[in-house]
Amino acid sequence: MTVLRIPPVLRDAVGGERELELPGETIAEVLDELFERFPAVRDQLQTPEGGLHRFVNVYLNDEDVRMLDWLETPLADGDTLLILPAMAGGAV
Repeated sequence: MTVLRIPPVLRDAVGGERELELPGETIAEVLDELFERFPAVRDQLQTPEGGLHRFVNVYLNDEDVRMLDWLETPLADGDTLLILPAMAGGAV
């Protein structure tokens, strides 16, 4: 199982959980499981075409998965994933 850390901005969509343990051999499989269990998260993270929004950052054990094999990066039991949707804003 992979531990998926949930940032505050997504916690309402997952019942307030800070972490979830999800099965999957790749990051894509873990995300598929997340979206199946919590469909509201899909709308926040995934494009209509099925890819992740460009503002979504994914880290495996603190390493940006863009430097690895992106969503096809293999996972080992006990790995930790963190999904961080970039936040924007500023003063008017």
